[in-house]
Amino acid sequence: MQRVTNCILIKNNHILLMKKPRRGWYAIPGGKMELGESIKESVVREYQEETALTLIDPELMGSFTFTIHTVEKVVQEWMMFTFVCEKYEGNLIEFCREGELEWVPTEKVKYLPMAEGDRKIFQHVLNSSSMLYGSFSYTEDYELINLRLDPIVN
Repeated sequence: MQRVTNCILIKNNHILLMKKPRRGWYAIPGGKMELGESIKESVVREYQEETALTLIDPELMGSFTFTIHTVEKVVQEWMMFTFVCEKYEGNLIEFCREGELEWVPTEKVKYLPMAEGDRKIFQHVLNSSSMLYGSFSYTEDYELINLRLDPIVN
């Protein structure tokens, strides 16, 4: 099972997002954990690799499982740990090979193209300070099949 970490960096009512070239969807910067890393070490390293910014005191806000399904079986499964942070050091890189980095006003995030699970995560993080737990099931084309969230996000 793959493990990934990401972080919602908030500054001046803006969130730093990455627009992925494959679908044109917006995503939270982050990536795969390395062997032996803690989830906090991973999110700081991955965020720095993708943005050149060093997160200061990121806080874990979500723990999720994801499955990708064909008609017949589960073809992929991973866990994602989502952090939130408001402090960082460094200067944002001008070019990231993973996608376009963009500071987006928080009130516009809900209108962006993205995975529906990410939309629920943003909805929770921007309206609550509690931890969110969830499980998301998608088709291979990333259409949401099912989700379970605790607490429930409307």
